[in-house]
Amino acid sequence: MSELDQAAAAPAWRAELGALRPRDMPDPDAPPIEIRELHKYFGTNHVLKGIDLTVSKGEVVCIIGPSGSGKSTLLRSTNLLEWPTSGKVLIEGIDIMDPDINLDKIRTRIGMVFQSFNLFPHMTVLRNVTIAQEKVLRRSKEQARQVALDMLERVGLSDKVNAHPSQLSGGQQQRCAIARSLSMNPDMMMFDEPTSALDPELVGEVLEVMRSLAADGMTMMVVTHEMGFAREVGHRVIFMDDGQIVEEGSPSQVIGDPQQPRTQLFLSKVL
Repeated sequence: MSELDQAAAAPAWRAELGALRPRDMPDPDAPPIEIRELHKYFGTNHVLKGIDLTVSKGEVVCIIGPSGSGKSTLLRSTNLLEWPTSGKVLIEGIDIMDPDINLDKIRTRIGMVFQSFNLFPHMTVLRNVTIAQEKVLRRSKEQARQVALDMLERVGLSDKVNAHPSQLSGGQQQRCAIARSLSMNPDMMMFDEPTSALDPELVGEVLEVMRSLAADGMTMMVVTHEMGFAREVGHRVIFMDDGQIVEEGSPSQVIGDPQQPRTQLFLSKVL
């Protein structure tokens, strides 16, 4: 395998493995994501109330629930974009709340896609996908360009590499954001309502990219209101309300035959 192929194929953390200390090293036998007794307060508002959650390798976990239930806070707390008040978050066996670990390097293993696209408006699509590779992973310009082209082809944007974000539809911008995350070769992906800002006719093209990732075995946590996607692609569905996991199980169990009255009430209004 050529150096370029290796750079594209290896997880991002391997690119700088020599810079990792023993406590930063992933445990190959540990689950990708493990959350223990997680609490989060915003002032006096108790947003997450003792969340326990383990995500297995290759698993797609879809998190559903009403607005304000803590779904996005849970996702953002998983890579410390929000710092939990208490509890533990382990990524591949590493306690990322340990002040002595190299958090930035561990974050390179986690791809994050938000509701807003967060693209640089003055840069082309191609440059949006190469810049983090060069700055964070220290890839050469040619390596970064080739990986970017491969990822843009994967999400169906090969013909838009020289376009600017303002020239793209919302669905195309979100696909570019996904390509940017994939170009970092993450071990897992997190999606925070990635289609909520899109016009209805553009939702399908983003969900199709996510289906492809799931089919390829990517570990994924997805906060979503798309019940059809959760039913079709999710291995497990979690229903949250008031900062707690109310019900979880397979899509057929949680969406098809919910047992908790709160889950039943929610689904009766969205299905």
